[in-house]
Amino acid sequence: MPQILVVTDAPEETGRTVVYRERVLSSDLESAHFSGQLVERVGWAVRDANELEHEAKRSWPTPA
Repeated sequence: MPQILVVTDAPEETGRTVVYRERVLSSDLESAHFSGQLVERVGWAVRDANELEHEAKRSWPTPA
């Protein structure tokens, strides 16, 4: 089944974090209500992933 994933982009040593995962059928997208709600959930996940990335970047050691 198709799925949507939102993951953080992080250096290899810290790994990536899956912030959002949802399985979606193409028939689900036929509903305007479902589609709107899906876009809202993905937007929240993107915002959360962005915040996690910024927090992680602040804690990365600076190159000498």
